[in-house]
Amino acid sequence: MKQTFLIILLAIMTQIGFAQNDPYLWLEDVDAQKSLDWVGKWNDKTLKVLMSQPGYQEMYEKDLEIYNSTDRIANPSIIGNLVYNFWQDEEHPRGIWRRTALQSYLGGDPHWETVIDIDALSEKDGEKYVFKGATGLYPDYNRFLINLSKGGGDAVVIREFDAINKVFLQNGFYIPEAKGGASWIDLNTLMVATDFGDGVTTSGYPRQVKIWQRDTDLKNAQLIFDGKEDDMGIWGYTSPTKDKTYQIITQRTSFYSGYYYFIENGELIKLDLPEDIELSGIFNKQVLLSLKSDWNIGDNSFKQGDLVSIPYADLIAGGTGYQLIVRPDERSSITETSATKNVLLVNMLNNVKSELYKYTYNGTWKKEKINAPEYGNISLGSTDDESDTFFFYFENFLAPSTLYKGDASTGKFTEVKALKSWFPTEKYQVQQFEVASKDGTMIPYFVVSSKEMKLSGKNPTLISAYGGFEVPRLPNYSAITGISWLEKGGVYVLANIRGGGEFGPKWHQAGLKENRQRIYDDYFAVAEDLIARKITNPKKLGISGGSNGGLLVGVGFTQRPDLYNAVVCAVPLLDMKRYNKLLAGASWMAEYGNPDIPEEWEYIKKYSPYQNVKEGMDYPEVFFYTSTRDDRVHPGHARKMVAKMSEMGYKVYYFENTEGGHAGASTNEQRAQMAALQYSYLQMKLMR
Repeated sequence: MKQTFLIILLAIMTQIGFAQNDPYLWLEDVDAQKSLDWVGKWNDKTLKVLMSQPGYQEMYEKDLEIYNSTDRIANPSIIGNLVYNFWQDEEHPRGIWRRTALQSYLGGDPHWETVIDIDALSEKDGEKYVFKGATGLYPDYNRFLINLSKGGGDAVVIREFDAINKVFLQNGFYIPEAKGGASWIDLNTLMVATDFGDGVTTSGYPRQVKIWQRDTDLKNAQLIFDGKEDDMGIWGYTSPTKDKTYQIITQRTSFYSGYYYFIENGELIKLDLPEDIELSGIFNKQVLLSLKSDWNIGDNSFKQGDLVSIPYADLIAGGTGYQLIVRPDERSSITETSATKNVLLVNMLNNVKSELYKYTYNGTWKKEKINAPEYGNISLGSTDDESDTFFFYFENFLAPSTLYKGDASTGKFTEVKALKSWFPTEKYQVQQFEVASKDGTMIPYFVVSSKEMKLSGKNPTLISAYGGFEVPRLPNYSAITGISWLEKGGVYVLANIRGGGEFGPKWHQAGLKENRQRIYDDYFAVAEDLIARKITNPKKLGISGGSNGGLLVGVGFTQRPDLYNAVVCAVPLLDMKRYNKLLAGASWMAEYGNPDIPEEWEYIKKYSPYQNVKEGMDYPEVFFYTSTRDDRVHPGHARKMVAKMSEMGYKVYYFENTEGGHAGASTNEQRAQMAALQYSYLQMKLMR
């Protein structure tokens, strides 16, 4: 016991000592005037350089034209018998939430009715609101809970809205700004997960779930679940159907583990499930579960990556009547599921290309492939729980997004709207290659280039990747990348490195914690293969990534500065010694490890960019950008890295948007500016 105490004490003292020895710790004080003055000086310096580059203004104007184009797809959300849509353009920079009838929408020239004008609301309240979605009261959807962020962060204010009279209810449900959420049990009852005043988890997420009755104080709501401070977070939500409204609580002990509970007849029932299982939904009285590891239960032996089902009544009774729905193979994975009234839709990846399937249930599951477009990226849109109508999208690198309306019962679909291409895609080609990583694992990647590309080793090339949290990176059409990069002679590369979800849970788990270096080795292998194929050379090679992808590029240029000449590092994690102390950072320890545990810091410190940047290196001139209002990844990561590198004598660029949250931007003007700054930098470093 004495030895354990000494180890803990040593870890605490090391942490305190490191914090005290960090001369840039003051930059973690987000809104301190000294910090904001520092940000202002760096913004001025960076904008002066990047906005003066040849073609910047033309790029910005074209990007803004793309973002504001009225020819965009108005993404439909079927709510009751209406289609709702959130829309931003030149006239509505913060956006409008609007609605129309389904037939009007499908007619091609819908008659939109504005429900909420976010610009007008922002002006009225003196806030810079960002619309974060709405939860309607089933089945009539005459009331909504509207989520509004002040500046684009994850924390939201929740307000009750009357959709018939189009007004916020003066004495309606109101939940102060916090990270959390609320959903309807009935007209007069909510299930709420928020900061009730008794504290939140160390990750900054709700620790309690309560049931709140109308016309009572929120603080007096009935407590139904009280988690622990070191839980990642506790959430409660409802899933309404014609038969019943399911009440669900999830206790996340970490990002990838936790427990599920149902409330049945007022009783809290804990489900007997593996801690790493994921509840994917409820369909036809069947609870759908995604497996992250092998599971032997009853007479079944399920495999990692399987999607299985069990009747709700059997599950809460502790039964074992599970059935297999989908079993992916080594090169496939499930990316998403959704349901209409009678059909379960399953979107699959097969070697990073989408395939769409329909499943029906009548005691057993029946599978049928939908003949959706091939060789690209399918994403499921809104579905109708009162019919078998659903929407889906298809795109690839050279095919702009097309919206389709489908009938899940027949598998047939029709085109609703196809976007025009902003650049001549017929001039370009897409190739998929593979390269062996350091441990021999084959890593696929896509190369988008001119059909006339010469293998001279001199092509300006940009690698995009993510490599974390089981998030797959899929082929997608980008008008801005096409115009600002491909049309200027650039080559675009998408790398499907480990850590992502391209090939299921195993692909992700291969890069967790002590195995993180595998992800970076994959990344370097792709760069080296591009050079070996004479597509590019280090002086013409750039990398770009955001969030966990910002950490990726940070490791990239600190471990292998010889490979790159340009780095775009957006809303990044960089100080991996303190990441778990900053905002939501503690929630990611299941991904990276806990730096306060000496054994885990041993492997984290080998790649943490902030600790590994050093003097006397030939680093590329990195462009960092973040947002003051990012309440997920602390802007201090980027701030401190810039201060440290600048003090060491390195030339870097830094821009911090004063709003936008983790997305980095809230309005189309801000998005256009960020895109133009990024490509102005890349062209400056790789094309001139």
